[in-house]
Amino acid sequence: MEHDYKNYPELTNAQIAEFGLMSPVPQITEDFVATVIKVHDGDTITLRTTFRDFDFPVRFVNIDAPEMNAGGEVAQQWLENQILNQEVQIGVQRKNRVGKYGRLLGRVYYRGLDMGESELRLGFAVPFGKKAEGEIPALGKELNLKKWLEI
Repeated sequence: MEHDYKNYPELTNAQIAEFGLMSPVPQITEDFVATVIKVHDGDTITLRTTFRDFDFPVRFVNIDAPEMNAGGEVAQQWLENQILNQEVQIGVQRKNRVGKYGRLLGRVYYRGLDMGESELRLGFAVPFGKKAEGEIPALGKELNLKKWLEI
């Protein structure tokens, strides 16, 4: 089975086991240092390193920031002001390296601060998996129908 390294350079752990050392792209399995060249939104950045000849995205592993069309501009702008064109440390978890869209997952540290944790504290993001995108709110609970209908 052939892998599309151009569009999906990161291999999952299962794919590393399958393809082994045949990957033409160095697989990232340990922490590394890189320069942030683009901030896509509040939880995805593009990096440049010395060990790859192409730039690649990293998704923050610990947070969910709002999408750009749903108020995410504030998180994106804050993050851009903090780390764009700066050298950051990326912490990689061996068991959780690649997300469902083929992006490398990692914690992003700048000057010793976990940028994802900073976004959580500032209210620019929520813990990963806590964003209720597409969920219909429990209107009975939200509106407290018993109170209004005196049931």
